[in-house]
Amino acid sequence: MTILCSCLQAVAQEPVRDSLEVLAEPVAMQAEEPIPPAVQPEPVKPATRSVDTTVYQGVIVRLDIANPIFELARSSWHTYAVEAAVSVRLKYRLFPTIELGYAGQFRQEKDATTPKYNGQGEYVRLGMDISPLKKHPERRSVMLVGVRAGVGWQQLEPTISEAALQGAWIADAWGEIVAGVQVDIYKGFNMGWAVRMKFLFTEKTHDSLTIPYYIPGFGYRNSMNWGLEYYLGYAF
Repeated sequence: MTILCSCLQAVAQEPVRDSLEVLAEPVAMQAEEPIPPAVQPEPVKPATRSVDTTVYQGVIVRLDIANPIFELARSSWHTYAVEAAVSVRLKYRLFPTIELGYAGQFRQEKDATTPKYNGQGEYVRLGMDISPLKKHPERRSVMLVGVRAGVGWQQLEPTISEAALQGAWIADAWGEIVAGVQVDIYKGFNMGWAVRMKFLFTEKTHDSLTIPYYIPGFGYRNSMNWGLEYYLGYAF
């Protein structure tokens, strides 16, 4: 009887053991399978902007429209001035510049109908502007600081009381410090303004008879003058 009970217990336990082995087998197979590594996204590279390294970047032609208005507003002195400039753009930051102009003055005495003298002539300035901002291939508007060296010459036509000066040619030279802004408007057209501080170099080189009241390109004869210009231009 004891032997019979032992056999029955063995037979009953055998299916349970087989079931547990069957259930554990897939789990073991899943544990043995290697887990694939997580896919890492590729780093996004920043977009690179092609920079033009050409030295020559074009020519800018400007016409000053402020000086004619300012000079005509001084009715007692009857002055006039016309000026144009050409700048070459190099490496986005350097602007060699030449400025050409024509100016004159018809000085009227307060107590007489005849003028004291009529002086008119040309002037030229040479210099360089530099943009202090970091160069950028898409930035065409710039802030500028620079220097100029100017020379102006004129022919005096004084009254009879100063006949010794009839037809005399007078030349003067000066230097300038310039600061301003140039802004693009539309498809190459630009405008800007600049402030000029002028220092006369030939203040004491003329005698009392040949000292002009007005110097083309410099203004009224002082040791230092200020100037303001507002211009329109086009960039080629």
